[in-house]
Amino acid sequence: MDAKYDFGDIEERAIVYVRPVNVEDLPEDMREQVGDLTTLYAVHSTEGERLALVRDRKLAFLLARQKNMEPVTVH
Repeated sequence: MDAKYDFGDIEERAIVYVRPVNVEDLPEDMREQVGDLTTLYAVHSTEGERLALVRDRKLAFLLARQKNMEPVTVH
């Protein structure tokens, strides 16, 4: 199949990766701040830099889109 598709401005939007993070793997000072949560979600640049750490996946995607980024899930 040789159909062309217009992906719009996706090439202009930075891709970021969203992945779950176990709270127990975080430094102690951060663990103290999250209460009874066991999992947080990190937003990472394509170079691996952690840009944000939030309470749930939906919020991670919302935050990325508000910053004109294209979030994708990483396992």
